[in-house]
Amino acid sequence: MVKTTNSYNVIGLMSGTSLDGIDICFATYYYHFGKWEFTFNNSKTVKYDKNWVCKLKNAHHLNEENLLKLDVEYTKYLSNSILQFIDENKINNIDLISSHGHTVLHQPKKLITYQIGNRFELSKNTGIPVVCDFRVQDVQLGGQGAPLVPIGDLLLFNGYSHCLNLGGFSNISIKYENKIIAYDICPVNVVLNNYSRLLGLDFDIDGRISESGQIDKDLLESLNSISYYNSKHPKSLSIEWVENKIFPIINSFKISTNDVLRTFVEHVAHQISNNLNENKIKLLVTGGGAKNVFLINRIKKLSNINFELESENIIDYKEALIFGFMGVLKIRNEINCLESVTGANIDHSSGVIFEQI
Repeated sequence: MVKTTNSYNVIGLMSGTSLDGIDICFATYYYHFGKWEFTFNNSKTVKYDKNWVCKLKNAHHLNEENLLKLDVEYTKYLSNSILQFIDENKINNIDLISSHGHTVLHQPKKLITYQIGNRFELSKNTGIPVVCDFRVQDVQLGGQGAPLVPIGDLLLFNGYSHCLNLGGFSNISIKYENKIIAYDICPVNVVLNNYSRLLGLDFDIDGRISESGQIDKDLLESLNSISYYNSKHPKSLSIEWVENKIFPIINSFKISTNDVLRTFVEHVAHQISNNLNENKIKLLVTGGGAKNVFLINRIKKLSNINFELESENIIDYKEALIFGFMGVLKIRNEINCLESVTGANIDHSSGVIFEQI
């Protein structure tokens, strides 16, 4: 059993809907003088090959039997990725692994959320205690099961009033004194990467292809009129929602892929700027979308907010870092899911602990 101390060495893992790969972060979290701090030690992104991209992209269409097989296979893949990371960095002082897994199904209104890779074998294969499966309990308590990173925004990044993540989806945390609300704003890379792949690219580097396209005003209007954007938080998005709402709208317009990308960037920038309409904002922007120069410039232009980007480690690995932190809080039986964020009935300590006996 992991001992309760004031310092923890943790490997945190995150795999997002943009299918970039597995983000692995090894960090030390320590509590002193009444607050949490961290030291960034090592990090790596294990890129998905085309085979894994295909498997994960279509996983939500699998039947129960084949999904279970994929879960077992993915858990083994995660285990091997962790062991390789440990070997490469010669790490020998790990207290626990804390993993988000990879979301396949997320329909909180139906009390459904399922992340593959959250299995006992992850601890068995690595020989290290594991904390995982953070979303299920929150959904059972009436919450959205997302976003989960705001607990880290509140306790690890308390110097910012707003934390915006641009990953497969964009989500935002907004702090009011010692309280916080958060929600998903709109899809980002889950859509941009999908259309970039039609051009033979994994993603649109720096937003160059998007910048070369033209805005289709009718498509932009159709996207901006989606009812989700007018609904109140707590709220969250999923790949199922994108396939049912976003892709049909885009594909009904017979325009070039360049124009699709340009229009969707404008849509993202428009929706995000609508959620940055307060005074005296100190904004932290992270996630793969933070490296999309054209998207960032459009957000700055439409929101009229001039912000600086953090270090590359924080941009790339903030979510993995925070899932590592969520594992620490779970081990300590402290709150890591906030009802003000997810809409659950109560604040709670979520996750499952696996360890060798």
